[in-house]
Amino acid sequence: MDFPENVYDKSDEVVFRKVGEEFILVPIRQNVGDLDSIYTINETGARIWELVDGKTKVKEIKEKILEEFEVTSDQAERDLIEHLRQLTGIGAIIKR
Repeated sequence: MDFPENVYDKSDEVVFRKVGEEFILVPIRQNVGDLDSIYTINETGARIWELVDGKTKVKEIKEKILEEFEVTSDQAERDLIEHLRQLTGIGAIIKR
């Protein structure tokens, strides 16, 4: 499976914001935020978002998550894969 070697980049059509204690993703359509499609993500999801940069491989993101959060390797991988799939599904990230 080549998934650990994949690299993702953020879409220019989504912005990330921290509002109070919440992290949100807002799709931008024609330079206007689509308020009907705001996505709230947790702290781990926000960290994954920060690490997605168009250069870092999935396996490197996983290693950072393991360093920064108390989670097993298997759980980190499952959660990371699921989170990346969800972000891809809403058009927030694209595979390079």
